[in-house]
Amino acid sequence: MSTAMRAKMRVTGIAVYPTVGQTTQEMLQFCPVGSGSYGPDGGDEDNTYAKFTPSGSISLTVANPALFGKFKLDDTFYVDFTAVQ
Repeated sequence: MSTAMRAKMRVTGIAVYPTVGQTTQEMLQFCPVGSGSYGPDGGDEDNTYAKFTPSGSISLTVANPALFGKFKLDDTFYVDFTAVQ
């Protein structure tokens, strides 16, 4: 049986390493959407995601040079979790 979940996450932090010289890694911090920025009727998509995933965090260290600088603060992504069979 497979388990699947989709989260809607916002980039809340980006740390570049090393801090001086050529970048070799970026640490990306993500949190679920819905930090009080719901639509006027509370029925927008962010509110729906926030209802079922009200808090959490994901931290990823990226060492792929092709991805450096591609993620920006407040960018929003769907993150899919699918069980490995």
